[in-house]
Order: sequence, then structure tokens, then C-alpha cells
Amino acid sequence: MSPILVKAIQLFLSLSILIILHELGHFIPAKIFKTRVEKFFLFFDVKFALFKKKIGETEYGIGWLPLGGYVKISGMIDESMDKEQMAQPPQPWEFRSKPAWQRLIIMLGGVTVNLLLGFFIYAMVLYAWGSNEVFQNVFPNGFAVADQMEQYGFKDGDKILKIDGKAPENILDISRLVVVRGIENIEVKHPDGKTETLSLPDTLGTYLYKQGVLKPFTPRTAPILDSIVPDRPAAMAGLQTNDRIVSVDGNAITFADEFSDKLKNANGKALSLVVERNKITDTISVTPEEDNTIGISYGYSLTEKDITKKTYSLAEAIPAGINYGYWTLRDYISSMKFLFTKKGATEVGGFGTIAKLFPETWDWQGFWLSTAFISIILAFMNILPIPALDGGHVMFLLYEMITGRKPSEKFLEYAQMIGFFILIALLLYANGNDLYKAIFK
Repeated sequence: MSPILVKAIQLFLSLSILIILHELGHFIPAKIFKTRVEKFFLFFDVKFALFKKKIGETEYGIGWLPLGGYVKISGMIDESMDKEQMAQPPQPWEFRSKPAWQRLIIMLGGVTVNLLLGFFIYAMVLYAWGSNEVFQNVFPNGFAVADQMEQYGFKDGDKILKIDGKAPENILDISRLVVVRGIENIEVKHPDGKTETLSLPDTLGTYLYKQGVLKPFTPRTAPILDSIVPDRPAAMAGLQTNDRIVSVDGNAITFADEFSDKLKNANGKALSLVVERNKITDTISVTPEEDNTIGISYGYSLTEKDITKKTYSLAEAIPAGINYGYWTLRDYISSMKFLFTKKGATEVGGFGTIAKLFPETWDWQGFWLSTAFISIILAFMNILPIPALDGGHVMFLLYEMITGRKPSEKFLEYAQMIGFFILIALLLYANGNDLYKAIFK
């Protein structure tokens, strides 16, 4: 089966599960407070529905437009914009007739479910599959560091000992933690054997992001080519996958980052490479492009002996899952600051970007990890104080509870319309970015 189709199926299944459970988060407290729910739909039924059936006072169905789902609660200004109903006198079973605290609970139900669901899934994944830990000793040559990190005292070949005073459970998380989480200090062991604790500024993450440096630390590996991009200088010069770079212009090369440094300083000049292929050496001349790249990449692979499997009992998995979910949410919120940069605005993605979160082959562990992540994202996005989102309704309810004055229904109608247009604009922009990247990048 095509990887694209596998990802699409996983995305469809994941969103269906999350939408239904989110709407249940509204539906259940509405029923508890004896509020009439007229519709419960997976996807939007614009003009017509693929399936619908009325049970009691509620019509359940599946719409044809897979952009979300909804529950239509009587006496509530929502995406249905049912002005005719709102023009009638309030009825006891309607949302608008309920106390503000009950309406607040109903509106917070969906976000609460998404958040708790994310924590629960993470806990169950840890219980069922455990977690993988990769320690510093897996990379005996330490890390290659980006040029931007050298000003803070880091050097190629540094070994990461502690991050904010603690030994990391997964050393491969180092780049993400530095860029997103705001690490204060890192204890390293330099190639000369000296141990040093280096302090980092709190603005480092934004600085690195603007510089396009999302991986300030990469495992220091041998200069063996992992892939060659067709029609680029490396391919045209005759370089092949698994070639080992022995020297550049007569200077011996031991690590991949040393070769990268030679490329950065090429300034358009041809480089004479001694390459080892199948234990035979050959000399190849290659001229980098204007950006000093030749169309290659390096890689590293981990074996089973490199990975330490950590298992969890059910009692251990629950708090560990909550902790994992908490840091996932916190890191995501922290990364939102990048959206206000020029580069961040271009990285906003829609359904295509979300689909990339899923594995290319069917893997239940990967599926559930991606679903938990999306669930937590949905919780955060839905609580934003934007009219038409749950957070918009919560904002107006809190205003009512604090001031004792309820916004007029006409004001709420206008706010709902404005919020709806904002969401449509964001949706078009995000998916337009995906389309642009697919065509031009």
C-alpha cells in the first residue's frame, strides 16, 4: 500500500476518534444539565448528510465535509447561526437558560476530554510498549555542534553529560530541548577531556529558529554519504551512497562535520576529494553550488544494543504518561512564539502537515503516539480565545461571570461570524502552505 495512502487512512481514523470524543465532552455535560442536544455529527453536513438517524431528541449523523464535527445545542449561538430559534423566548431546556457555571462546564468539556485523552494514550503507550532511551555512550565521538553554538563555548566532539543538572534519558532530544524548551545550562565534556557547564541565554531558541538551525547538535559520525540528491553537484561528479570521504584538498577527514566545514568555506571553488568505495580509493573533483552545498546527506543508524528499553507497570505508566503529556503541551505552547517570525509563518501547515506525523507503514504504537499529540494540540487550539472556538465561548462566559452582565445575543452573533471567517482564513492559509510546498519544494 502506498505510504501516502497509509498516512491518509491513519489521519482519517485519528481525527474521527478525536472529533467524536471531543464532541462527547460537550454532549455528556449538556445531558447531565438537562440541556437539549439537537444534533451530534461527525464531519459537517452542509446541505446533506451521508448518514443520519434520530434517537430521542438528538439526530446523530455523519457529514460529507471532513473538517471537524459538532453538537448543536438548543439555545446556543454556534456555527449553525440559527437566528430563528434565538428569536424565540428562552426555554428551560436551552443552553442560554442555564446558569453560567453550567454553560462553562459544557463548553470546557471538549477541551478537557482532548487533554485527558492525550495523557491517557501516552500512559497506555508507555504501559504497552515502554520507552526507548539512548544514552551518551552510544555516540563515543560526541556531537557536532552548529557554528551558532560555538560562541557559548561548545565544540565539535562535545559529549553531553547533564541538561539543567540532570542526565538526559534520551540524548537525541538535546536539539529539541535547546530550541524549544529553553535550557539554562548544559554540562559537557570537551574532546580534550575537560568538563564544563555552559550557560545558555533564554533567547537562544528563537535565535536558532530564525537562523534555520533546528538541529544545533548532531551525533558526530564518520563521513559516509547516506544519500545523494539527483542532478546536484555530488551526483554529477560521480559520488555514490556509502562513499567515505577520506580527504579534501589533501586534508584528512575523520568526521562528517569536518567535511561540512570544508564545503562551507569552498566559496564556489572546486574541491578535490579522495573517496573510498568498496575498499578502493579514487579522486573526485566536485564544485559546490552558490550556497556551498553539493546535494548530500549523512546519517546514523541505531542498533538494538544502542537502545535501552524502559518498561512500566500500570502504576508507573499513568504518572509517566501525564508527565509526558504535560511536557508535550508545554513544548508546543513554547514553540508558538516561532509563528511570529517570518520563517515560522511559512511553516504553518494543514492536513498534509498533520498527516506527516504518522508512520509510512501501519504501526499501532506510532499511530497512538501521533493521535495523543494531535489530541493535545486540539485541546490547546480549541481553548484559544477566538470566537467560534470553545475558547471564544469560554471568554464570553467568564466575562459574564465576572461582571454579572451577559453580552447581547446580537454581539455574540457578530463575534461568531467574525471568528468563523478567521478560522476559514487560517484553514485556507495552512493548507495553501501545504499545497505550495508540495508543488514548489
